[in-house]
Amino acid sequence: MAGQVWTIGAILKWSEQYFAGHGAESPRLDAEVLLSYLLGQKRIFLYVHFDQPLTVDELARYRELVKRRAAGEPVAYICGEKEFMGLAFHVTPDVLVPQPDTETLVEAALDRLKGKEAVRVADICTGSGAIALALAHYLPGASVAATDISPEAVEIAKGNAERLELSARTEFFTGDLLAPLAGKSFDAIVSNPPYMPSAEIAGLPREVRAEPRLALDGGADGLDFYRRLVAESAALLEGGGFLAVECGATQAGAIAEMAAERFGKTEILRDLAGKERVVVLWK
Repeated sequence: MAGQVWTIGAILKWSEQYFAGHGAESPRLDAEVLLSYLLGQKRIFLYVHFDQPLTVDELARYRELVKRRAAGEPVAYICGEKEFMGLAFHVTPDVLVPQPDTETLVEAALDRLKGKEAVRVADICTGSGAIALALAHYLPGASVAATDISPEAVEIAKGNAERLELSARTEFFTGDLLAPLAGKSFDAIVSNPPYMPSAEIAGLPREVRAEPRLALDGGADGLDFYRRLVAESAALLEGGGFLAVECGATQAGAIAEMAAERFGKTEILRDLAGKERVVVLWK
């Protein structure tokens, strides 16, 4: 890079090619997000100022971001932020990066709670708090309790609640699945638990392997946490309440089968790619 005048347009083109050569799934987007983050501007700024040269300091700092991304570090961890359901969440390597697929779970819960007042919702394995806080944001009458076994994740979720001004209606607990909520009752319980089969984790993309294994590993068949959620959640649900879970693309049928004795109606919902992504179990 030395000796060349690097404009925004030129550095984006170079970065796109570099990331593509390192196996990035969205090389152009990665380049734009990182440069926008570095410059403290929205992505549209890059196109309006396509011919603007970078300073020597900006170029040096951008080069370090590019190295981190090329080494497999998720863009969200580099920038410390990820958008989910139109809201900005602080994320670190202590929590999963919220993904668009999970919006299917949030939208399913919102649709089924629409028009109800003063609903009580629990989010299990909350991580960054993305699901819990999106529900609280879009359900102004809801109170939301969320749990995670990781104290670090709970602290990040609490910080996100404060930034989004949702602390008054959200409560976060450190503990194993539903254990911290004993004695409480809810209209809905939602969860995006770990669901990767243990043996498959080593074959995941590098950026996924950079996320906490605690939030990925679902046991030998990936279903360990669903067995527990199905067995334990009915006792905390009000009549007519539901448990909604995100799952892997081949797991919905097995989850519905294990729930047959404890729940009534079962719904299986597909994500935008047509994959079976969410199972809703009605008490």
